[in-house]
Amino acid sequence: MHFLYPVFLFALLTLAIPILVHLFNFRRYQKVYFSNVQFLKDVQEQQSHRRNLKERLILASRLLALAFLVFAFARPYVPGKNSVNAGKLQAVSIFVDNSYSMQALNREGTLLDEAKRRAKEIASAYNINDSFQLLTQDFEGKHQRLLSRDEFNDAVDAVKISPQSRTLQQIISRQQSLLDMHRSSMRSVYLLSDFQKNMDAAQAVKADAGLHISLVQLKANSLPNVAVDSVMLLNAIHRPGESEKLVVRLHNYADKRAEKIPMKLVINGEQKALGSYTVNARSVQYDTLAFAGLKAGWQRAELSLQDNPVTFDNQFYFSFNVRQQMPVLLVDGGAPNLYLKAVFAADPFFAAQRVPDGNVDYAALSTYSLIILNDIKAISTGLSQQLKGYVAKGGTLMVFPSAEADLASYRSLLQPMNVAYPEKLLTADTKVTALNLQSQVFKNIFENFPQNPDLPVVKKYYQLSTSTTNRAENLMTLPGSKPFWAGYTSGRGKVYVSAVALNEDFSNLPRHALFVPVMFRIALLGGYDSPLFYTLGRDETIETLPVKTDEKQILKLVNGTQSIIPDTRQQEGATLVYLADQLQETGIYDLKKADSTLSILAFNDNRSESDLSYLNTTQLAKLVPQATEIMEGGKGSLKGNVTETNFGLQLWKLCIILALIFLGAEILLVRFYKTDHRSIKQPV
Repeated sequence: MHFLYPVFLFALLTLAIPILVHLFNFRRYQKVYFSNVQFLKDVQEQQSHRRNLKERLILASRLLALAFLVFAFARPYVPGKNSVNAGKLQAVSIFVDNSYSMQALNREGTLLDEAKRRAKEIASAYNINDSFQLLTQDFEGKHQRLLSRDEFNDAVDAVKISPQSRTLQQIISRQQSLLDMHRSSMRSVYLLSDFQKNMDAAQAVKADAGLHISLVQLKANSLPNVAVDSVMLLNAIHRPGESEKLVVRLHNYADKRAEKIPMKLVINGEQKALGSYTVNARSVQYDTLAFAGLKAGWQRAELSLQDNPVTFDNQFYFSFNVRQQMPVLLVDGGAPNLYLKAVFAADPFFAAQRVPDGNVDYAALSTYSLIILNDIKAISTGLSQQLKGYVAKGGTLMVFPSAEADLASYRSLLQPMNVAYPEKLLTADTKVTALNLQSQVFKNIFENFPQNPDLPVVKKYYQLSTSTTNRAENLMTLPGSKPFWAGYTSGRGKVYVSAVALNEDFSNLPRHALFVPVMFRIALLGGYDSPLFYTLGRDETIETLPVKTDEKQILKLVNGTQSIIPDTRQQEGATLVYLADQLQETGIYDLKKADSTLSILAFNDNRSESDLSYLNTTQLAKLVPQATEIMEGGKGSLKGNVTETNFGLQLWKLCIILALIFLGAEILLVRFYKTDHRSIKQPV
């Protein structure tokens, strides 16, 4: 047994006071005259014996009552697991999981409500002078300080559901970072959570050896859940009135087959598609929704599931832009190419702009979905660098070499992008021998492909290098499988290189029937488009068209009454918008400058919260080997458990009870123990 405040034991010296009182009886005796004392001898002897016994019992009662009262102030306890320095001030960090899964219900309401109540119970188990930190999934700056007990309780009441989701290592590291500044105190960490499996890390949690970690797992009812994980539009470029196909990824997170889950697609407030889907247990299913009739402009789209009772992931938002026209940039050596001009003049959807290679506006390159280099003798270093950046960010570049090409300049452009470049000019009459019908470029071009197709005839061509490690997608090939027109993926973009110039001295490609559909398909497969959606809780860098901003005209993200000013930076040819944890609500946001809308952005929750499966006690013990205790929140009050663990078995209440018992015994002895009973024996 130990004492929390052993200094109070000096008060045991006060036990001498009742002893002195009993040794020296300060009561003054009163003389009583009696005529005959002959028969009193036996009575006096018997009363003296009874009086001495009563006085000794009263003395013992007073001593024990006073002693236990002193012990109560000294706070005796039997040491617990973490009570080596129980008398020391303590710094306590309590994590309250407020992720979406904490909306699940159990017998006591939502898990978040139970977690908040349990957090207050833990705080009440500590002394009034101890300090507390509240941590949630949001990792807010205001939670990086220690609070008094009352401040902590107020902060707990203000906790709300958050879209954030952290791993156990991130949470404990965050708690330890604050407590490391208070090493003079005893440091304890509590985690109140349902401990979903998504909190598991790749390896065991690492923490300071002096940190006492306790896990409190809150149990929820097992619930079925189906959610949309992601979506993808098959068309790279979206044109007004065209039919579109949306691929939807449905994920069943439950152990039970989900039958006929209704799903609805709404675009700009108008229902476009409706379906009902069945997904096997613990599996993923892809389904395709078809729709049409879109108008030019930004499209606000929402997929809705009817999947009760878990509803936080029933909506999935995405956005895309239907273009009225597609801008194409034609860069040449000074003389416009009549064939390219004729190709893009055939369809009003394409807005082709022609500039000589010396007058290219580098800042506007990102506004074009397709850039075509044609008949440029020598590509300048500046243009080469800008085109590399354009392709890396997702642009599509097409290269037709000049008849008098400076091959070194073409190499300096294409080789760093890991793309084949023209090495030398070969003069030989030949013919294209094959088309790659598996390529996306030729998809849906032919209804029936003839056995003996009419393919382009070649008079001379540039031999393309074969040293690149980037796998080519040959659209057309020459005899010996030599590339005639090849495509390459570079960064987020595509590069198409032709072995011939757009000149009839090289081949009949410019006049061939395949030329126009291939050019259209490459243009439509290009697309310099933004993602369909972003995920809350992640640091996102959103790239938009270049926008000039100043102190009065800044960029804002607006959703209804909510308005957020993100961090923005300018770079060559683009404006970067940085988002960290400013957004807390899912939905579709307008990116605005003053009253003009630059783009529409959609944000969804992290779907890792949708998997409502949990770690068991064995897995938690393995994952957090330093955890001194793993408790279940639904079993009684945590206050007694925490008190016993950190302060041992407290005995001060027992001491007070015993002190009161002995004080009561003293009162009963004084009041009811009579010593004046007469028993006189007379001789017969």
